[in-house]
Amino acid sequence: MANWRAVRHICLLLSLGIWSALSAQVPAVAAPQEKTSPAPSRIDPKAQELLDKAIQALGGPAFREARNIVTRGRTFAIAEEATAGFAPFESTVAFPDKRRFSYGKNKPVTLINDGQRGWQLDRYGMIRQKPEQLHRWRIGSRYGYENLLRQVIREGGLLIQEAGRDFTDNLPARVVDLTDAQQVRIRLHLHAVTALPIRVTYRVQNPESREWEEFAEVYGDYRKFQDIQTPMHITRFLNGERYSELFRSSVQYNQELPPNYFTPGG
Repeated sequence: MANWRAVRHICLLLSLGIWSALSAQVPAVAAPQEKTSPAPSRIDPKAQELLDKAIQALGGPAFREARNIVTRGRTFAIAEEATAGFAPFESTVAFPDKRRFSYGKNKPVTLINDGQRGWQLDRYGMIRQKPEQLHRWRIGSRYGYENLLRQVIREGGLLIQEAGRDFTDNLPARVVDLTDAQQVRIRLHLHAVTALPIRVTYRVQNPESREWEEFAEVYGDYRKFQDIQTPMHITRFLNGERYSELFRSSVQYNQELPPNYFTPGG
């Protein structure tokens, strides 16, 4: 069982390493801007075929139409390739951009995100999430395989190409390269036999330091819940360094959630 010091260490690592949504200094509603329609997407037919196979392998309509996912298990924070701490967690994600993630045992830390807003609740009270937290939540939510395959690939202005074969995380893979309208490049590795996602990588610029950062998520131990194939083990990397692992023990989709569940008072 993790002691309080280990849980506080996880607090620091997870609050910086698990995604979030916008700070107190940034207004919840942006100023109106003139909108322009994105250019039509350009999609290689071979890449489209691979994406279709992946969606079908994940559950087809059941995957596409899922409203939310509730998971429980254990999360591990990694520092210098060693476990820095671990804690039980409970996570609720409502697609595409809401989550409530609690970790720790006696007095858990809770991260709440609702679109462009984010809060952290702990034994000391409530604070707004830092810009770094919010940035990582937003990009992690957008480019993780779930929203990538449900939402992003249906947007305009995409370039999607088949990128050949690879051997990814000791598994044979087919690779799809995507560039979205924000010019973020994403590489999706699909199992060559099952077509299930193995790894997603994407490179984005840190809004604070202006340095480029490469993120990766690796998915494994798929199991079927409510006709949806779901990874029970997720490993996250930043610039090639592993910083967290998540092991799920239970999964439920399409749960009825309380009103205001994704606000601090919910």
